[in-house]
Amino acid sequence: MAKKEKAIDAYIAKSADFSKPILNHIRELVHKTCPEVEEKMKWSFPHFDYKGEMMCSMAAFKQHASFGFWKAALMKDPALAEMAKSEVAMGHLGKITSLKDLPADKKMTAWIKEAMKLNEQGIKVAKPKPTEKKELVVPDYFTKALSKNKKAKQVFDNFAFSHRKEYLQWITEAKTEETRNKRMATALEWIAEGKGRNWKYERK
Repeated sequence: MAKKEKAIDAYIAKSADFSKPILNHIRELVHKTCPEVEEKMKWSFPHFDYKGEMMCSMAAFKQHASFGFWKAALMKDPALAEMAKSEVAMGHLGKITSLKDLPADKKMTAWIKEAMKLNEQGIKVAKPKPTEKKELVVPDYFTKALSKNKKAKQVFDNFAFSHRKEYLQWITEAKTEETRNKRMATALEWIAEGKGRNWKYERK
């Protein structure tokens, strides 16, 4: 049996009473299925590594616990990938509130063995390709307005793509010329101050 990390002992000890048996059961099952597993604390919650790579992890929250596989998207059970999409930050089994919420040990063991095999084969999770940013079209009337405000133009040219896009959409979607001009005047003022279109709602 692989060495157990004291940091994970402490993590389980500090977790809510309902989650302790869940975490302990998952931990024992992982060790039983994968004797060479390495325990590590990453991002403040327990992870189980195998062959130098992350394999699975578990976490405890105030009202539920979670368990997930690092390479769930590559595993045969489509339910794992689906849960990963819909249950953000809840692992791949949804909210676990008691041992009854866990799948049968036989099923869990099969998943762990499959995850082990992926690590043994050195198969990597494909990184999502960055989406191509379409070139933003700046209307002539806004280009002219910017040219008259050097500060605003300088800030706008150095703005993140998303900030420029938000301002251009807001201005070009104006129903009337009067509204458009008002929005441009406001935009130039905000841009000169280095503010994004939605600066009022941004966290400070």
